Amino acid sequence: MTNGRELVTTFISTGGLYCLTAEKFSAGRNNIDVVRAMLDAGIKIIQYREKTKKMGAKYKECIALREMTRQAGAALIINDDIDLALLVDADGVHVGQEDLPVPAVRELVGEDMAIGLSTHAPEEARAALRNGADYIGVGPIFRTFTKEDVCEPVGFEYLNHVAKNIDLPFVAIGGIKVHNIAQVTSHGAKCVALVTEIVEAEDIAGRIEELNDAMTSA
Repeated sequence: MTNGRELVTTFISTGGLYCLTAEKFSAGRNNIDVVRAMLDAGIKIIQYREKTKKMGAKYKECIALREMTRQAGAALIINDDIDLALLVDADGVHVGQEDLPVPAVRELVGEDMAIGLSTHAPEEARAALRNGADYIGVGPIFRTFTKEDVCEPVGFEYLNHVAKNIDLPFVAIGGIKVHNIAQVTSHGAKCVALVTEIVEAEDIAGRIEELNDAMTSA
């Protein structure tokens, strides 16, 4: 039986779209409805990222999303919150440079859960590899306003470096849209994370089809 760690790394290595929740940008829709639309459109990686909600509300949502992703054969990754990831038996947890270090996270989650780490520079990518991260986020590629504490864009130079030199599955993220996703994939990204470009869309399935077509064209 495939564990969460294997599921996440397989999906990221295979490539495609990696979708994050962001209810405040979701045109009045709740996360459950938005994720259902994503899964119905064939998305295989969902990251739950809701920084301002109360823990009880997040737990309730993630229990529902855990069941939905399992039924769809998709992976559920929890952003930052290790306790929540463990409680809902998520497939992975994604942490940032200022969160607990990857070896400490591994002690908590065990061997069957994937650990992703956001990186913004070559030395951070090399450290992620040394410390046992299962995959890394590479970005922000372009300027993004989805996160309040985001760093300056890293552009294509860092993406090129990771694609050529870092032997880890990776996800490109940050300001990626229909009009520029082909550029991102042409620089070596097989898996691309999006937030507002999908959750804001009136027709989520249609937007996902546009994005997949643009990736294929590259």
